[in-house]
Amino acid sequence: MSSRPEIRVLGIDPGSLITGYGVITVQGNKNHFVDCGFIETSSKDPLAVRLKTIYEGIAVLIQQFQPDQVAIEQVFVHRNVGSALKLGQARGAAICAAAVADLPVSEYSPRTIKQAVVGRGSADKSQVQHMI
Repeated sequence: MSSRPEIRVLGIDPGSLITGYGVITVQGNKNHFVDCGFIETSSKDPLAVRLKTIYEGIAVLIQQFQPDQVAIEQVFVHRNVGSALKLGQARGAAICAAAVADLPVSEYSPRTIKQAVVGRGSADKSQVQHMI
């Protein structure tokens, strides 16, 4: 009986100012932490420069960690339409970096991610951070 192959996943929490990431390996039902951090941009920079920083940062992470796939948070509806558009553009920059590397991208709702990490889809950010 052969064991399941190990899969390395790069998870991305996109943002136009701070894009968080986490890298795990998954083998069967066991997850192992590899690394986490963030890509920070400056609000003083034009949006195009911030998107380039996100794209290049994700490309470096892909080269460094060699993931088998990428998981990214879906856009959720903001009260502020401008914020939602910027978030969508940050997602696009990250997804493009994955696509250039020929990596499959899976998209998950914030509720699904919170449910998987905390056990409650309505968990707040501090609860998610505590579990990680």
